[in-house]
Amino acid sequence: MIFRQLFDSESSTYTYLLGDEATRQAVLIDPVLEQVDRDLQLVSELDLTLTHVFDTHVHADHVTASGVLRERTQATVVGGAGGASCANVQVRHGDEVRVGQLVFQVLATPGHTDDSVSYFIGDRVFTGDALLIRGNGRTDFQNGNADQLYDSLTRVLFSLPDDTLVYPGHDYKGRTVTSIAEEKRHNPRVAGKSREEFIQIMDNLHLPKPRKIDIAVPANRACGHLTPSPQGA
Repeated sequence: MIFRQLFDSESSTYTYLLGDEATRQAVLIDPVLEQVDRDLQLVSELDLTLTHVFDTHVHADHVTASGVLRERTQATVVGGAGGASCANVQVRHGDEVRVGQLVFQVLATPGHTDDSVSYFIGDRVFTGDALLIRGNGRTDFQNGNADQLYDSLTRVLFSLPDDTLVYPGHDYKGRTVTSIAEEKRHNPRVAGKSREEFIQIMDNLHLPKPRKIDIAVPANRACGHLTPSPQGA
């Protein structure tokens, strides 16, 4: 499997490129609109064909590149059920998505948003904003729900093998990867915390709203377009 981790410095977003060495088919997970040319250049340099774009959820801090990438490559856009209606495929817990010979298992991990999903393959999981490195996504907008997120973390993600590598949607401290075992032991919001303690923590973060939320959320519900095209792209 070909694997690359890419970074957008403005939003501290990680984008992931995974490619199947046999078929040369590839997927971009959580691409950022401003990084389309960079990402497509890398796809070309690695002699890959972009066949899929996965979004983990409707983002509030950046605009997805999924719609533009679909226009330029005819890639299939995949997102969680209840999220962007413009996605070609809306996935639910237990679904599988194949990219060449790569098989991704969909895990429903709502709580940060109600459409949040994670993508699990082999020894790694791509968690979007559900599980971050020593943290997790906030729950105070976009139908966020701390009670729901606690279940997503403790019952879904923490049930994966301990050595599973966790690749999050963001990091603001320069960290690139963690593991399920690390987060079970060291995540200050959930490790050793009861459901009630977790909810209390999440209810008292008092974070400023994301700077781009008023632009990003409606755009991302349209796969990165402020106004959907007649084709729904």
